[in-house]
Amino acid sequence: MRNAAVTGHPIGHSKSPLIHGYWLKQHGIEGSYIAQDVPPETAETFYGSLAKHGLVGCNVTIPNKEHAYKAAEKLDDAAKTIGAVNTLWLDEDGVLNGSNTDGLGFLGNLDQILPDWDNNGNKAIVLGAGGASRAIIWALLSRGFTEVYIANRTLEKAQKLADHFGPNTIAVSWDTLGETLGEADLLVNTTSLGMAGQPELTIDLNNLSKSAVVTDIVYSPLQTNLLREAKAQGNPSVDGLGMLLHQAVPGFEKWFGVRPHVTAELREMIVKEMGLT
Repeated sequence: MRNAAVTGHPIGHSKSPLIHGYWLKQHGIEGSYIAQDVPPETAETFYGSLAKHGLVGCNVTIPNKEHAYKAAEKLDDAAKTIGAVNTLWLDEDGVLNGSNTDGLGFLGNLDQILPDWDNNGNKAIVLGAGGASRAIIWALLSRGFTEVYIANRTLEKAQKLADHFGPNTIAVSWDTLGETLGEADLLVNTTSLGMAGQPELTIDLNNLSKSAVVTDIVYSPLQTNLLREAKAQGNPSVDGLGMLLHQAVPGFEKWFGVRPHVTAELREMIVKEMGLT
């Protein structure tokens, strides 16, 4: 029996056991996936001894992604570039591998909901310069986007990210966002603005092309103010729940040897469980 877990501190709120439990049952796999509280001060040691804890791998969430990055013996390109790990697995030689699947989850969500979305153009605007934005910038560049504008209220943070990712990324001031919107084929919110309990994200979308895709990584609520405004003016839009579901796929495949699918039934189950609207 193969066992995996989601780890972090605190961890009781995680819906990952529901997602992986659904797939285990669907594929008739004898295995388990639990929530394991791992305080940051013991995280690196814990991840370095997964086998002793009876685990073949795990997901990693706040605040341990950098600790997992340090613990991994082998990192893929996404993890190296993003600088954080959310998925760990032991390979057949017992080597601890680390990946960051957030970017793949982002792409998988768009690919499923809006096939050919990336044929729309190759210029994107990413709102925010935190950890989530790093994964999404990596994903967009890997998909062939040639211009990725990073807008952040603190321009220095956006510039630091642009310097990290190279010449195809451009830092822009939040105050000049209206001018930049006219260039965009894709607009992505990676900030917590619009999330339940947070202030709304309010930007004027008038300059945005009506063919531009708008997506938000926030999934509570499912329809954020940004997505409502985009829909009102006819822009194709995608909510953030699919990113959560799709980022879980690569880990499950590594741990249990089967590539699962994100289905309407799974999404409906999570929406109901989380009380999303």
